[in-house]
Amino acid sequence: MKRLRVLHVLGSMNRGGVETWLLHVLRHLDRESFHTDLLVHTDQPGAYDNEVLALGSRILRCPHTDNPLLYATRFLQTVAHNGPYDVLHSHVHHFSGFPLALGRAARIPVRIAHSHSDTRTLDSRGSLARRAYLKFTSRLLAANCTKGLGVSKQAASALFGPDWQSDPRFQVLYCGIDPAPFNPNFRSAPVRAEFGFSGEDVVFGHVGRFSPPKNHAFLLETAAELRKIEPRAKFLLVGDGHLRPEIERRARALGLKDHIAFAGLRSDVPRLMMGGMDLLLFPSLHEGLPIVLLEAQAAGLPSLVSENITNEVSIHPALIRYLPLSAGVREWARIACETAKERPFDAPMALEFLKSSPFEIARAVELLAGIYREHAVLSRPATPVLASTIRGSRG
Repeated sequence: MKRLRVLHVLGSMNRGGVETWLLHVLRHLDRESFHTDLLVHTDQPGAYDNEVLALGSRILRCPHTDNPLLYATRFLQTVAHNGPYDVLHSHVHHFSGFPLALGRAARIPVRIAHSHSDTRTLDSRGSLARRAYLKFTSRLLAANCTKGLGVSKQAASALFGPDWQSDPRFQVLYCGIDPAPFNPNFRSAPVRAEFGFSGEDVVFGHVGRFSPPKNHAFLLETAAELRKIEPRAKFLLVGDGHLRPEIERRARALGLKDHIAFAGLRSDVPRLMMGGMDLLLFPSLHEGLPIVLLEAQAAGLPSLVSENITNEVSIHPALIRYLPLSAGVREWARIACETAKERPFDAPMALEFLKSSPFEIARAVELLAGIYREHAVLSRPATPVLASTIRGSRG
């Protein structure tokens, strides 16, 4: 089989769940069998750009614009100059319908829409204009995708509709993570000292972009309540985003300034989880299948998680405790304090659960490669000899 050429479409290669997963894929995908390029909707550099380039992929810039004709022109020119491609793999949720339609126009035979988030509640509250947009993009997607992937059943429903399981094009494909960075020998003292925490402190962590779905406001209210219950409580927030300044102001207003560390974007999340945190707080409003929770379980770190998160993410139930947001911040604080004292697995045992799960990166990448190969073969036109043979067999 020839080397397949794959083009991914996404916003950027900054640190985030989709981007981190895609970087893992690039690291583990057989580069003798696949060449992979990334088309990004920004002209700004991303945190992962250098490694993407080092892995032999190209970053093709097609900045997002409100002018659909301009976007279409840029997209088609980019594909024409850098293709041809066998597979177009789009990660931009509802907007995927547009690049997939353009991919069809560019004669890319395999066109994959990938849903990474469960946006059903948010979509149902959209304005009239938003609903019209969703209806239009849904029709584009249905007409132009040859394959649809969801990171969870909820994510698949969000993009492909409630009856997605009746369409053979659609399936769940779990994202995987690399077990290698989860070193059980990480020492907690240096990690905690970096943020001014001591070994006696009880550290509640969070990892995620500072954006509305992550629900940082609820997290801070819970933190304030935790301080009333546990005087040694400290908080480590990893990530960045447009809401970070607002969240930092709110933390000061709640009297948390001396008890909370904003770590920003980090490349050592496994180290921070294993050496710096006693519990991961994850009160998200909606997710697809959060990579962060896979990482926490690989680290043996217990997590208190909103019931909005699919239970498909649970590698081992003892490491994840679900609680509805409607329980309120006092109950969240009480359960968090209780759960932080429990460590059901040591790190090596927790890591073994990951390695034997569908979320181990090598296994997940092989499934993805199989999808690429299968659909690339199915999409190839019959050769003239084979076509004439088929016609002859039909009389």
